Amino acid sequence: MHDILRKAKRVADHAEVFRITSKRTPVQFEANRLKQIQTKETTSTALRLIKNGRTGFAQASGTIDDDTLIAMALDTCPFGAEAKFAFPNQTDFPQVAVFDTDVEKLPLNEMIEIGQQLIDAVKHHAPDIQCEAIVSEAIATVSIANTSGGNASYTKSVFSLGIEGVLIQDDEMLFVGDSDSSCRPIRDGKHVAADVIRQLDQAKRKAPIATARIPVIFTPQGIASAFISPLMVAFNGKMALDGISPIRDKCGKQLFHNNLTLRDDATIPYGTGSSPCDDEGVATRKIPLIENGVVAQFFYDLQTAALAKTQSTGSGHRGGGLPSPSASSLIIDKGTVAFTDMVKNTKEGLIVEQLMGAEQGNVLNGDFSGNVLLGFKIDNGEITGRVKDTMVAGNIYTILKDIEAIGSDARWIGGMLYTPSLYCPKVSVATKVR
Repeated sequence: MHDILRKAKRVADHAEVFRITSKRTPVQFEANRLKQIQTKETTSTALRLIKNGRTGFAQASGTIDDDTLIAMALDTCPFGAEAKFAFPNQTDFPQVAVFDTDVEKLPLNEMIEIGQQLIDAVKHHAPDIQCEAIVSEAIATVSIANTSGGNASYTKSVFSLGIEGVLIQDDEMLFVGDSDSSCRPIRDGKHVAADVIRQLDQAKRKAPIATARIPVIFTPQGIASAFISPLMVAFNGKMALDGISPIRDKCGKQLFHNNLTLRDDATIPYGTGSSPCDDEGVATRKIPLIENGVVAQFFYDLQTAALAKTQSTGSGHRGGGLPSPSASSLIIDKGTVAFTDMVKNTKEGLIVEQLMGAEQGNVLNGDFSGNVLLGFKIDNGEITGRVKDTMVAGNIYTILKDIEAIGSDARWIGGMLYTPSLYCPKVSVATKVR
């Protein structure tokens, strides 16, 4: 990497090299059987240059000649955006635990056994279900260096498992599923299987629901599918800078319920979204986004922060190209109300486990609208069955301002979101007329 920097410095004013090498082994099951085991190793190198005040960029997978990569990046400089930032000179970063040697030491036959046990547990409860499952381990090493003296390197392990099932009854299809992930090995998937079995039990009966504005309890999975997309658009520093975010000028103002607190935290030990630095070599930290209902701040990468005349929040992440602002590990503080109490105190309502297509609403305005892929009717304080042909819609700024209860049941979803259930007293629910 330092050879590339030295050569790049001869032809450009500033340069940065980002390299990631990874090895991933997923064990995949399909139709209740082991389908394939495949180990994939990849290396990707990205070079970002600043020449005559403009940014050039090139990226290559595998092995590439240094001079070729530099030439590719140089060719893009005349057409690149004006660089308003300077590369950081950081070399010291917070100690964030993201690597466990036991992940790469886990025997392949144990991974196969974990996946098969997941499927067997669910099939024992529902013999006709068709399941897909995955158990995966991965090790990645990230290295970043620039001509300002910045230098960072860390190795991260990720272990994940998940199962999805489809149960066909008559002309109906029931979708269930759950997953878990960590930087440490997960040797027992019983908790994942138990949640899928719970979904199957609650879905045994069907319950009618009317079109109305009624209380809706969004479970952690429901929150992930309904609220997170519009929230991430709202708190993205680039969206605020471009005037697109609806809360671009609302810092310090109360827009949400006073018990709602949201932050992005990439320093959580063994969190799959954690790291000591972002993909630009800026130290990570806790970023308050909502504090007791008040808009606190946005998240920024280097370029966006410079344009906004502020500092990067260590949120520059790469999705196969130039860095852009992105969240790492979102956390909604849990409350004190048990999920069972939320249900018990509801005369008529809906539990949303999974929404499909919620991003099709006007996300920029905070709107969402989605079909309930998995949801349950509440009647007189009891879950009475699964709803069909049902849609929920709303605006996150209205709904998250009028929260009636925040659950004590917080959990991780996809390794990137930690959230409790939320009780929202008035949400638009529509059902198909038969």
